[in-house]
Amino acid sequence: MSDHWPFPNPPGAPQSSPHPPHPPHDGSQDANRESAKTMTYTEYLALEQILSAQHPLSPDHNEMLFIVQHQTSELWMKLALYELRAALDCVKRDALPPAFKMLARVARILEQLVQAWNVLATLTPSEYTAMRPYLGSSSGFQSYQYREIEFLLGNKSRRMQEPNLHRPNVPARVGATFEAPSFYDEVVRLLARRGFTIDPARLECDWTQPTAHNATVEAAWLEIYRHPQQHWELYELAEELVDLEDAFRQWRFRHVTTVERIIGYKQGTGGTSGVPYLRNMLDIVLFPELWHVRTLL
Repeated sequence: MSDHWPFPNPPGAPQSSPHPPHPPHDGSQDANRESAKTMTYTEYLALEQILSAQHPLSPDHNEMLFIVQHQTSELWMKLALYELRAALDCVKRDALPPAFKMLARVARILEQLVQAWNVLATLTPSEYTAMRPYLGSSSGFQSYQYREIEFLLGNKSRRMQEPNLHRPNVPARVGATFEAPSFYDEVVRLLARRGFTIDPARLECDWTQPTAHNATVEAAWLEIYRHPQQHWELYELAEELVDLEDAFRQWRFRHVTTVERIIGYKQGTGGTSGVPYLRNMLDIVLFPELWHVRTLL
């Protein structure tokens, strides 16, 4: 779908602002602008801190690639979370046009993450084997930002919280996302606010459970897809969500392919089964009704 929403709000739909609200002006912006006049590129981006954050532990030349790959991925995930939370706030306020742009951006971020695997795939099994003993028990499975993305998109599992329970401040941050309604849960609530009949049990369910198919939600999407001009905002939102999950699936697939290429079926450093665990993740469906409704059209 387009990143821009070209049609006026359908009759009866809330009239939303085309732009997210601006923060109140408290004078700090003026001070920031004044100090920026002498700020350098290096200072603005904190490059000294960023570029000195790589600390290879092995003598192997290729460990720098391994570190930079994962650090940049974490930065992209930080931006993805930033955009997803802003889009979630828009959905809660029935302000969908700015959410479309944010969701489209997240899908592009995931495309960047997919391409990053191509760089890591230049690491051969022999090269990885040389550095692996120095990695200890560290593993991408421990990425709390990845867990936040999973939870925010509705793939809930208490087991996924375990790797970070010993980290101060992390359990609270990840746990809050785990306990709260997911992005899709809030979209389903939006469908109810827009007049679609949604099972009350779906609107107030156990938010710590993974998203399950619901017939009333599917019926709502079916009506929207059969009459897109009457429900254009929701139609656009549906396609943005499908774009997002499509990109997320490609990221997962490229992940498992790269891991298999480099370590085969060895156990992961974090204690997971490695490739079998990642393959199981390929079967996860985040927005089930949006995919199944295509069969009914």
